[in-house]
Amino acid sequence: MSDTTLQGKVAIVTGAGSGIGKASALRLAQAGAKVGLIDLKEENADKVKKEIEALGGEAMVTDTDVSDPQRVEESINKVFKEWGQLDIVYANAGINGKVAPIEDFPPEEWDHTLTTNLKSTFLAVKYAVPHMKKSGGSIIITSSINGNRKFSGFGMSAYSASKAGQMAFGKMAALELARYYIRVNIICPGAIETNIGQNTHPDKKELEKIKIPVHYPEGSQPLEHKAGKPEQVAELVLFLASDASSHITGTEVFIDGAESLL
Repeated sequence: MSDTTLQGKVAIVTGAGSGIGKASALRLAQAGAKVGLIDLKEENADKVKKEIEALGGEAMVTDTDVSDPQRVEESINKVFKEWGQLDIVYANAGINGKVAPIEDFPPEEWDHTLTTNLKSTFLAVKYAVPHMKKSGGSIIITSSINGNRKFSGFGMSAYSASKAGQMAFGKMAALELARYYIRVNIICPGAIETNIGQNTHPDKKELEKIKIPVHYPEGSQPLEHKAGKPEQVAELVLFLASDASSHITGTEVFIDGAESLL
């Protein structure tokens, strides 16, 4: 039987204070991992830490802007110093950011979205690798169906570009790090019930000019999709973090209830 226990393992989760990050941190802890909670909103991560400790697990919090190289390096080094190893990295932090037509998209907002989503993924992997090379491990990246299998998110050019970039980066990293027995996989959620909407800033007036009406063939009806739960994504994260997925690397996994096939 495949082993999804993580006893004796150390994990870090970025964006661990809410949503998918929180659910995944809790699930990894339930499986036995010690978890470093990396989040800009330290008070949220502190609540997750208390939940993990209530389960009998161990966790620590680092208040970190994931787009800041120095702070990311310091946070990862702090986790490694505390527990002496690093086996699992879940690069999950991200935002939807500005949503607007390309012609109206402020360049500084483009940079902000790409930096928060794509650069932060690079930084988490870059500074974790030296600690993982000795014993190997698993790196998991939260990308999205947007930019990889779905391109109808009008106004989300920056977000989709960042998510496509994460996919390419993850595959490049998987091949480069294979010699060190470090696996790298990319998960692509669809709609998930999280609070990412707080970091979404649509320009509703300008978006009207690029909306395209969708017409379904006569007699057909669009499928009704319910948003997934963070806990469902957390189960996938656990699988990819564990030895149950020991021969899986460089692979994207879509978790969207077939939403992106419509």
